[in-house]
Amino acid sequence: MNKVEICGVNTSKLPVLKNKEMRKLFVQMIDGDTGAREKLVSGNLRLVLSVIQRFNNRGEYVDDLFQVGCIGLMKAIDNFDLGQNVRFSTYAVPMIVGEIRRYLRDNAPVRVSRSLRDIAYKVLQIRDQLAHQNAREPTLEEISTKLMISREEIILALDSIQEPVSLFEPIFHDGGDPIFVMDQISDEKNQDEKWLNVISVKDALEKLNKREKLILTLRFYRGKTQMEVADEIGISQAQVSRLEKSALGQLRKHIQ
Repeated sequence: MNKVEICGVNTSKLPVLKNKEMRKLFVQMIDGDTGAREKLVSGNLRLVLSVIQRFNNRGEYVDDLFQVGCIGLMKAIDNFDLGQNVRFSTYAVPMIVGEIRRYLRDNAPVRVSRSLRDIAYKVLQIRDQLAHQNAREPTLEEISTKLMISREEIILALDSIQEPVSLFEPIFHDGGDPIFVMDQISDEKNQDEKWLNVISVKDALEKLNKREKLILTLRFYRGKTQMEVADEIGISQAQVSRLEKSALGQLRKHIQ
C-alpha cells in the first residue's frame, strides 16, 4: 500500500487485526483495559478508510471525513455485542457510514426543517436498534409501530434528508471514460431546433461525419440519453460518450 497521510496518520502502516485478535481485545476492553480499546481503534482504521472512499466526490476534505468516520468506529466498538454472531466489520460499517451521512446532512447547503430532521434521526436510530436486535433490516411497519407515526411521515422525513447528487457525479467507468448522472437524464422539453438555432452551428454540423451528426441530433435535438442513443445506433454507451465529446470538440473549433 502506498504511503498516504490522513490526519497525520501514515495509512500504509496501519495494523490489521484478525477476527480472533479482535475478540480477545473486546474481552479485555470489557474487563476495563483501556489499552485494548485503543488497539481496536487503530486496528480498524483501514475499515474507516475503505468507507470514506464512497464519499470521495462530495467535495469534503478527506481529513474531515476520516475524523467523522473514526467517531462512528469508536461508537461501533463501544456498542458491539460479542454475543451476537456477527463479524465486527459487518456491524461497524453501517455505523461509520451513518456517522458520515449525518455529518454531510448537517453541513448540507440545502436546509431541512428541524421537525423533519428530528423525525428522520429518530427513524434512523430506531432502524439501527431494530437491525441490531433482530440481525436484519427492519420493515417500515416495524419502525412505524415503534415510533407510533405513519409510514408516510417516515418516508417524507427520510426523503427530506437525502443528499443531493451532482449531475457530474460519475456512475460508471468504461475504458477510462466516465459516464455521469447527467448522461442518464433525457431532456423532454428540448424538442425543437432551439439548440441548433441559438448556437448557430448548422454549417459546422455539415463538416461532421454521418454518425457524429446523428449522435448530436439524437442527444441535443431529440433529448435522448446516451444509453438510448447507444441502443438506437447499436454501439456501447462508452462509444457514444467518446464520439459525442469528439464531435462537440470539432464544433467548437469550427464556430470559434
